[in-house]
Amino acid sequence: MKKTLLIALFFITAQGFSQKIAPTFEKEGELVKATYYNEQGSISVQGFFKNKKLTGKWICYDANGNKTKIAYYNEGKKVGKWFVWDKESLKEINFNNNVIVSVNTWKSDSRLAINN
Repeated sequence: MKKTLLIALFFITAQGFSQKIAPTFEKEGELVKATYYNEQGSISVQGFFKNKKLTGKWICYDANGNKTKIAYYNEGKKVGKWFVWDKESLKEINFNNNVIVSVNTWKSDSRLAINN
């Protein structure tokens, strides 16, 4: 009886850990705020939809909660300055109507100039 109970408890626990957290959607005026979660339960992506199209600012996070990307959309098209972080660098990607206009890369060993 104890073995059967332990086996049943194991399967129930394993099933609970294997379930993914469903994204949440909240209406904010004429926008819908979308939040997607990773397997650990932390936020992985957060942004807005308008008329079922990506709009405004979208932010991506790693498992530790650090920002990995800031992106901007207008009616589903990539626009403005995007920022993408990785271990070695920060990239600034400029979009205009879904087309890359320029890319700037900063490495951690880059020097910063200050204008006084």
